[in-house]
Amino acid sequence: MAPVYKIAVIQMWPKPLSATENFQTASSYIRSAASQGAHLAVLPEYHLLGWVPHEASFRSLCSDWATYLERYRILARECRINIVPGTLLELHDEHTPRERLLNVAYFIDDKGAVVGKYVKKNLWGPVERLHLTSSASDAHPVFETPLGRVGLLICWDLAFPEAFREMIAQGAKIIVIPTFWTLKDSGEKGGKINPSAETLFLDSILTARAFENTCAIVFANAGGPPGEGYAGLSQICVPFAGPLTRLGSSAEGMAIVDVDMQIIEDAEENYGVRADLARSDWHYDYRHDKSDDVDLQS
Repeated sequence: MAPVYKIAVIQMWPKPLSATENFQTASSYIRSAASQGAHLAVLPEYHLLGWVPHEASFRSLCSDWATYLERYRILARECRINIVPGTLLELHDEHTPRERLLNVAYFIDDKGAVVGKYVKKNLWGPVERLHLTSSASDAHPVFETPLGRVGLLICWDLAFPEAFREMIAQGAKIIVIPTFWTLKDSGEKGGKINPSAETLFLDSILTARAFENTCAIVFANAGGPPGEGYAGLSQICVPFAGPLTRLGSSAEGMAIVDVDMQIIEDAEENYGVRADLARSDWHYDYRHDKSDDVDLQS
């Protein structure tokens, strides 16, 4: 039989520019998860600083990322728990013409070793693209972890099925997605059509991705005060069952659930998605480079 992993999804209210306080909150949740036997704890995107790039001190605070990465490594080793510490904003080559701000997710194993690193590829709208550097054409990596082969995505990456297919083809059975997703992301026009558009988006696509890729999805989003547009809805989804747990839109808190990986095996036996992807004659060959052998006008 396949293993059962106890996974904690943590939904925080990140206080802007308050890395020390936010780390203390995060570490308290992680210690609690470890005391309850969790194998993995996952935090939201931007959980240390929030997303306030126009604040004067924001960029300089991003230069302290290595300090917090080391603190999470120590915490993982001390508590014997695997951690995906949301994302860390990393300022590189500061004060040079090549200065880059990266949004990075890590997988830290229960011995404190960094076994996975992913830089956000699909940046959200003009705001992130003004400030962050994408991983662009770099491949989506998959990592060997104590929970098997795991892939990492960040927030808006969720909207791109190609990202999942690339990792599933490499054997990933768990996809972890730290997120800072808000109810305002549908924009003014979308909000007029359906004020709950982003709730519909998240609930629909997370379950769909689990089914269509025969994988488990761990989605950790930021929460926040009611009425301020936080989406929350952190959840863990698997095929057949959909969400095993689902937090509210504004609640700060943590949910811990047992994820029976036999569900993933049973779903693959039924749907055969991975088997089809592995075929040498599989008929889907995505071409996004507008190559001459594709008639884009037809």
